[in-house]
Amino acid sequence: MPYPLDAAAVRSWCGLALEALGRERERIDAINVYPVADGDTGTNLYLTLESAARAVEAAFDGHTSAGTAPCLADAIGAMAHGALIGARGNSGTIVAQLLRGMTEVLAATDGSADALRQALRRAAASTYEAVAHPVEGTVLTVATAAADAAERAAAGAAGAAEVARAAHEGARTALQATPGQLAVLGRAGVVDAGGCGLVALLGALADALSGEVSATPVAVRADAPLPEAAGCEVADGVAAAGCGDPEGPSFEVIYLLEAEDAEVARLRTRLDGLGDSLVVVGGDGLWNVHVHVDDAGAAVEAGIEAGRPYRVRITHFGGASRTREPAMTARAVVAVVPGAGLAGLCAEAGATPVAVRPGEPPASGELVQAIRQAHAREVMLLPNDPELRHTAAAAAEQARTEGVRVALIPTRSAVQGLAALAVHEPGRSFDEDVVAMTAAAGATRYAELAVAERQSWTMAGVCQAGDVLGLIDGDVVVIGSDLTRTATTVLDRMLSAGGEMVTLVLGAEAPAALAERLERHVRERHLAVDTVVYEGGQHAAPLLIGVE
Repeated sequence: MPYPLDAAAVRSWCGLALEALGRERERIDAINVYPVADGDTGTNLYLTLESAARAVEAAFDGHTSAGTAPCLADAIGAMAHGALIGARGNSGTIVAQLLRGMTEVLAATDGSADALRQALRRAAASTYEAVAHPVEGTVLTVATAAADAAERAAAGAAGAAEVARAAHEGARTALQATPGQLAVLGRAGVVDAGGCGLVALLGALADALSGEVSATPVAVRADAPLPEAAGCEVADGVAAAGCGDPEGPSFEVIYLLEAEDAEVARLRTRLDGLGDSLVVVGGDGLWNVHVHVDDAGAAVEAGIEAGRPYRVRITHFGGASRTREPAMTARAVVAVVPGAGLAGLCAEAGATPVAVRPGEPPASGELVQAIRQAHAREVMLLPNDPELRHTAAAAAEQARTEGVRVALIPTRSAVQGLAALAVHEPGRSFDEDVVAMTAAAGATRYAELAVAERQSWTMAGVCQAGDVLGLIDGDVVVIGSDLTRTATTVLDRMLSAGGEMVTLVLGAEAPAALAERLERHVRERHLAVDTVVYEGGQHAAPLLIGVE
């Protein structure tokens, strides 16, 4: 029997969508040839919907604790927000925008058939607005066809369940036409992978509203051989190497961004000049940015200029030649870093960074995913935080069961990670490289400056809220009132035991003149000691210090 489009239906939709994408994930990964043939569209969509489903469950739990019931606006808003903050890849980012478009309509309605019609139309339009250069024969085309079908069904006075089913059927029909609209799909003889995911998502919506659950697989092959298909074969649903764009950018860069609308408009223009596959989704001060570039650092720097980027994910496609499955490299480095600037530095050094915000440590599953995305047989994992030791160890153990040789480098700070990266040499043996990186990290003393949030006891005495704390190797050794004076005291203590190189990593809130003053102090007080300065962008500590 049909069900109303309400909060319960949204919850059911999330669960059914996650099940559907779980069934289809590997098949969608296998036909992923556009915009980059990197074989992860199904996985990215699944992870995006997983984040959406968690957000919806959290919304229900919150209302249960308060003794109230969530409304449609609460549920659909949570679904869209969860998808936004958890969006993965080009496809996941577009689906997050599609859900946001639906929310803009449904949050202010009673969930009628006409409201669903309007929501699907707004969703399709919003995806075109989010993509810098829309291409037909993709998920955008499928979303528009779904909206068209919903329009026709609603005109016949159908209920919400019938409108959803019509949208699903319209999307399925449009999906089968995509190989004739996009040459790369025609050559591979497959339909659009992102469109496949949308068909599964709309099928789940129709099932949630109709109460009639079906598990019919989405058709992934073209209906008939096309003239363009010559020279690009698909075996068991897997596109052969060379079906995708062979000369695209080398990095995928994704981050969440807190920024004003005007800044995001300028960011779009700048990123559009840096690369391709640009998708910027969101609103109300929170955005999800996705772009493919050759200069990952520049893409992150553009975000820093626009606002506050975080959860930065940078994936290397494995070189200029981008096939369906990126070529496995011999060795890679995965590094957890506390700021967007550090993420850019690590990417430029050839590492796969996992950028985190204060209080939001990565789960072991996120580190496993980063190891997978490195596409290497041997991986060095740099946790760069003593609190992440067990999480990183669990991720390394999981990756080993998947056939990847992982070495956990015991880095306790980002500056130790930078020191380890500086001596990383893929040309030598794995064991020798691990020893060299571990030795470099161990030879680097680390310190940070922090601002006390409350009165507390420390090894240096009692601090008050607002005091500047100087920590060396994790212990508070200096309590001061001025950032620069406290930093110079910390530097002097560290250099009293010797040192040849000082690394300063500036946080997002560091004063503009801090680096210049500290460089001058080292130059005047500690002869023959060099200083290097990086813009780290971290928010927890205004300054990180390393001494080698």
